[in-house]
Amino acid sequence: MNVQQCIEYIHSKFRKGSIPGLHRIGELLDMLGNPQKELKFIHIAGTNGKGSTAAMSASILNAAGYRTGLFTSPYIYRFHERIQFCGEQIADGDLVEVVNHIYPYAERMADPPTEFELVCAVAFEYYRRKKADIIVLECGMGGLMDATNIIPSPEVAVITNIGLDHTDMLGDTLELIAGAKAGIFKEGSHAVIYRGTAGVEQVFEDACAEKQIPLRKADFDTLVCRERSLFGQVFDCGDRKGIELPLLGEHQMFNASVVLSVMDALTERGWAISEAHIREGMKTVTWPGRFDIVCRDPLFIIDGGHNPQCIEALVKNIRDYLAGRRVIALVGVLADKDYADMFRPVMELVEQFVCITPDSPRKLEADDLARYLRGVGAEAEGCGEMENGIRRCLELAGSDGVVLCFGSLYSIGAVKAALDAVLAE
Repeated sequence: MNVQQCIEYIHSKFRKGSIPGLHRIGELLDMLGNPQKELKFIHIAGTNGKGSTAAMSASILNAAGYRTGLFTSPYIYRFHERIQFCGEQIADGDLVEVVNHIYPYAERMADPPTEFELVCAVAFEYYRRKKADIIVLECGMGGLMDATNIIPSPEVAVITNIGLDHTDMLGDTLELIAGAKAGIFKEGSHAVIYRGTAGVEQVFEDACAEKQIPLRKADFDTLVCRERSLFGQVFDCGDRKGIELPLLGEHQMFNASVVLSVMDALTERGWAISEAHIREGMKTVTWPGRFDIVCRDPLFIIDGGHNPQCIEALVKNIRDYLAGRRVIALVGVLADKDYADMFRPVMELVEQFVCITPDSPRKLEADDLARYLRGVGAEAEGCGEMENGIRRCLELAGSDGVVLCFGSLYSIGAVKAALDAVLAE
């Protein structure tokens, strides 16, 4: 298989959907000689902030000179983003070589792997071949029964912000969801958590006590934002003063505090990470799709947040960074989503919505979405195709406005490509 065929083969497993359990990934990795057992990990679970936390952690470890892997999902622009090593996406040749190696093993399984399980296996085999020092590994969904939890005890197990998401699989209370996430805690590790409710923190405390592992809670009490602009922010955390972070939003400062606790845990375990490494890694981190400025003239921002906590963070970002500016929103949704909860919090902050039709069999037509938004008091119009919607947004925004596209990580690649095409006209 060539690189395109390899990616198509991986995507062909999507029909199985998300099926919790470790028996398929375990069987496949057994046939591969269990590459995950030869690697060290930072394992990250949570509802929101997993990817940003992973990106910051990997950036610091790269700055410290470690051969660092970064495994995340979903991808924004191309599949290769999911599997990175030393700050670079997996090369076509490496992807082809590893997928062709794994293919016959996967195909002989009576219960074949899901897409996510197959990607995990590809990543573990690739990182073994690259002789990685450490992998920053983002969970897919949940924790205990997530395919990534096939790994041995990680160096540090991290839980980011907990919210109500995937309640059909993880439970309908924060405590139940926290219990599922706490499944990544294993004997011999350290644990770090994002601060939460007393009930959620108690779940984590009990899990760590049972596993007899030390628990660090991120230091939110001493966080102070010193500067904030559309170019980034500068913050203090405890004794660390003036840390520069290019990622926008107060929530990213809280995620950064989690990362600082992770680095302290790693240092305690003997990893050589200096304050200079931490500052350099924070200063140079990149993470696309989260209140991400993809064009500054005209100002065009993309945000992939879609659940209630993400929308809450988006509202705060609009108030913090775009106060006094006219905001034109480019939006498109799937018909089976509860889009009322997505749009209601931002309506008073948006001058006009421009609706597009997503490229999906589950799409909600642009005119139908515009009709709904007008029915609840918003200014809205349907534009159908992506490029037409972008042209209309730029026209409405003019020289002093802002175009804000939000609602789903999966459409970001298409939006950016369409924006580039329009600006090139």
